[in-house]
Amino acid sequence: MKIFAVGDVVSDPGCAFLRRRLPALKIEHGIDLCIANGENSAVGNGITPFSAKYLFDSGVDFITTGNHAYRRKEMFDFFEQRRDIIRPANFFDGCPGRGYSVIDMGFTRVLVINLAGMMFMENCENPFHAVDRILSENSDIKIKLVDFHAEATAEKAAMGFYLDGRVSAVFGTHTHIMTNDARILPNGTGYITDLGMTGVVDSVIGVKKEISIDFFKTGMPARFDAAEGESMVNGCIFEIDKNTGRCLSFLPVRLT
Repeated sequence: MKIFAVGDVVSDPGCAFLRRRLPALKIEHGIDLCIANGENSAVGNGITPFSAKYLFDSGVDFITTGNHAYRRKEMFDFFEQRRDIIRPANFFDGCPGRGYSVIDMGFTRVLVINLAGMMFMENCENPFHAVDRILSENSDIKIKLVDFHAEATAEKAAMGFYLDGRVSAVFGTHTHIMTNDARILPNGTGYITDLGMTGVVDSVIGVKKEISIDFFKTGMPARFDAAEGESMVNGCIFEIDKNTGRCLSFLPVRLT
C-alpha cells in the first residue's frame, strides 16, 4: 500500500493549496492513506476543529500534531471525540486526546504513533520509552508509522535507527524544512528526517519573512503572521508491503 505523509500544513494558504493539489496527487500515485501534520493549520497558530475538518474534507485521512496541539482550547474536546487525529503520545498523563490510533482499512490495519522530541522542546516523557510501550501493546499490527515531531536532527536520526525493522516508516516533522535524506534503513524502515511544510514558498517556515527578520535582528516579541503567495506541498510517499510491514520504496514530494 502507498502512504502519503504530508509535512506541517501552515495556516490558510497551506490548507487551501493542499486542497487544490491533493486529490489529483492521490489518483496519480495510487495513494491508499494520507496522513498530514496539522498542528499549525489554524490561522494564527495551532489547530482548530475548523482547520482539522477542512483538512479531512480536502482528502486527508488522518491528522498528527505536535507541540502546538493545545494552543487552541477549542480543540480539547475534539481530540477526545475523534480517533483520526492524535497528539504526541509522550505528553504527560491527563492531556486531552490520544497519542496513537489504529486505522482499520479493511484489507489491513495501520498503527499511527505521534511523538514529540525532548531536545529544545517542551518537557515531556522520553519518546524512546513511550514508543517501546506502544509497540509492545500493538505487536500484532504489521504496518506501523511514526510522526516524530522534533527539533534536533540527531534525535530524529537516532529514533529512526532505534525503530529500524520495528516500524514501517519514521517521518520527522516540526522544522518546516524538508531534508534530502529520505531512504530505507538497513532493516526495512522508511525514513526522512523532516517532511518539510505545506505553505507559502516565499516565507520563513510559513511566516512573513519581514516579521521573522525583524525578530532575529531585534529580539523583540512579534506576532508571527502567516505569509501569503505561491505555495507548495512537501511530503513523502512510502510504499509498504502490507504482509511484512517493510518499506519497499519512497518518493519525496515537493509540489508548487
